[in-house]
Amino acid sequence: MSEVHARDLDFNLLPVLFAVADTGSVTAAAARLYLTQSAVSAALGRLKSAIGDPIVARHGRGVVLTERGARLVAEARPHLDAIVQAALLPDRFDPKTADRTLRVGLNTIFDEWLLPQLLRLLGEEAPHMRLVCSAVQFRSVAEALATRRVDVAITVADELPGSVARRPLFQSHFVCLFDPRFVRLGSRPTERAYLAQDHVVVSYNGDLRGVVEESFGRQRRIRCSVESFASIGAIVDGGRLVATIPVVLAPQILELRPHLRTAPLPFAHEEGTIELLWPTALDFDPACRFVRDAIVRIADERMSRPAKPRRRAKA
Repeated sequence: MSEVHARDLDFNLLPVLFAVADTGSVTAAAARLYLTQSAVSAALGRLKSAIGDPIVARHGRGVVLTERGARLVAEARPHLDAIVQAALLPDRFDPKTADRTLRVGLNTIFDEWLLPQLLRLLGEEAPHMRLVCSAVQFRSVAEALATRRVDVAITVADELPGSVARRPLFQSHFVCLFDPRFVRLGSRPTERAYLAQDHVVVSYNGDLRGVVEESFGRQRRIRCSVESFASIGAIVDGGRLVATIPVVLAPQILELRPHLRTAPLPFAHEEGTIELLWPTALDFDPACRFVRDAIVRIADERMSRPAKPRRRAKA
């Protein structure tokens, strides 16, 4: 008996052997597999050559398994059946027991309101899932998704490759944020009054240009540039700097600092679309889909929530 080498054994031949074992006939096995009799005979011959022993023997008008063939069928069939079942059965996903780590890319405006709510929701519905969060923005999100540095992202995005799926979450525009104790802008500032103020901006380039300069073609008097919105409320509070922020971020800041005020920008601008983005390769990944659905639920609830009445600051 010759030694069996893995390179010589074609596992596609095993279903042919199983069909012959079940039917006891090369002709019947060929009909079951939609093959010709010669193709079935050739497959049996290749399997015999690979194993080094006969696996079937003629018996009357049919065939029977040899001892080696019967042992091969008995030992190999359960493994092949398991592989077929694993391929055909839908993926089982139970959020209560799922043990997965997902990488989430967030624009910094979502650090304070979306991320805490997402973690609370996962704590209740998927307590064993973990998140690794990193900052993304419109310039970096395509690369982050393409390299799978993140599995899902939430930000404004421009053109993206076809390998990235996208779903609008909500529309957002910009407002002025200021401390009325030190800055006199009023409820509807003029463009002249707005541009006359000192400004703090969020710059993803690490320079003294923000969204107003980049997208709206105005030049402000910028005194400070930071890389995220996390500190904007604290910077504006008690000072003479004006910030321009996404309106979706304003309720979070005003809840912590109710004496601050917001006002509309004094020039027209289009609303931006905040989008949920993910690689199309993860369309049917159940854990990723679960987290995406959770983000949509949180965003929908946030956008439908009525605004809280603001307390007037004392003069």
